[in-house]
Amino acid sequence: MIFSRRLTFAFACSLLAGTLPGFSQAQDLSLPSITVTGEASLSVAPDRAIVSAGVSSQAKAAREAMSANNKAMAAVLASLKEQGVADADVQTARLSLEAIRSKDNAQPVAGFQASNRVTVQIREIAKLGEVLDRLVTAGANSIGGIEFIVSNAERLLDKVRADAVADAKRKAEIYVQAAGVGLGRPVTISEQGAPMRPMMRMAAPSAGAAMPVAPGEERISMTVAISYELMR
Repeated sequence: MIFSRRLTFAFACSLLAGTLPGFSQAQDLSLPSITVTGEASLSVAPDRAIVSAGVSSQAKAAREAMSANNKAMAAVLASLKEQGVADADVQTARLSLEAIRSKDNAQPVAGFQASNRVTVQIREIAKLGEVLDRLVTAGANSIGGIEFIVSNAERLLDKVRADAVADAKRKAEIYVQAAGVGLGRPVTISEQGAPMRPMMRMAAPSAGAAMPVAPGEERISMTVAISYELMR
């Protein structure tokens, strides 16, 4: 009977613990923590470029505009092939035929404009200026949207990530040493940065020479925020 009464009393206490306000079992409190940011960056020269080139042709009749445009674009594509640009690196981006509206109400359509634009990936960036120059010579009358690319950017970004984490840990160690506490394990890590695209810079073309282009450098940067437990 004594054993039975004790068991009943313990069970009653457990019920009260779940119902009375402020009465609960002991909970593990989170350890104090410190949050720091780590930063890292790397400058690297791009090794590829993507350029947009196009041809626009005008004529009185739609068929004539398209015929002239097809002929001009064929010359542009032939120029790319002569320079060793693979077919896989050339892609049609826009093909259009539009009526040219006249201000004269008696003749609302003055003619037609046909346009064809392609994007071209240049895998040898040193040849970019020459490629652009020869595209213009072949008949391209619209060039723009140059984008410089680092082909192994992901591998380089992984290195920058690791450097940013190391920088965060270095800062955390400085703080805890000054505060007289120990540095525990990291509990949260969040990425706050992303690689930055390079700004395109192009010099003015000069007659008789390949179009000068300055690719500059791409700065890959990363910022991470890490929270560490503090050990007493």
